[in-house]
This record gives sequence, C-alpha cells and structure tokens, in this order.
Amino acid sequence: MDIVEKSWELQKGIEERVKRFGKGKYGRVLKMARKPTNEEYLKTVMIVALGLTLIGGLGFAIYLAIRYIPGMLGL
Repeated sequence: MDIVEKSWELQKGIEERVKRFGKGKYGRVLKMARKPTNEEYLKTVMIVALGLTLIGGLGFAIYLAIRYIPGMLGL
C-alpha cells in the first residue's frame, strides 16, 4: 500500500469518527447544551472568584505560617 492509499484510509477513518460523534452519548449532551443567561454567567464568575480567593488566602496563610512561626518559636 503506498502513501496515498494510507492517507485515504486515515482520512476515511477520521470522517467516520466525526460522523458518529454527534449520534452517541456525546451527541445527546451537545444537543442539550445551551448558552448561559447573563445571570447564570455572573453567578458562575462570582463563585469561581470566591473559590480562587479562598484557596489563594489559604495558601498565603500556610506560607506565612511556615515562614514566620518557626522564627517566633526560636526553632
């Protein structure tokens, strides 16, 4: 089999996978998906921002504890 035949077979395989993608379990999910409303989007952004702030604050508190508490205790 030469390079042209191999490339045609590869192309056919890719096209078959793409055709089946919308018909399986992923197709149902994609059909149900919709664009969020402005209210939903803002709530999501606020929740993500709150989570990032809490995780960042916790990390900073751990950094401060590791950095300064041993010096205060004389260790």
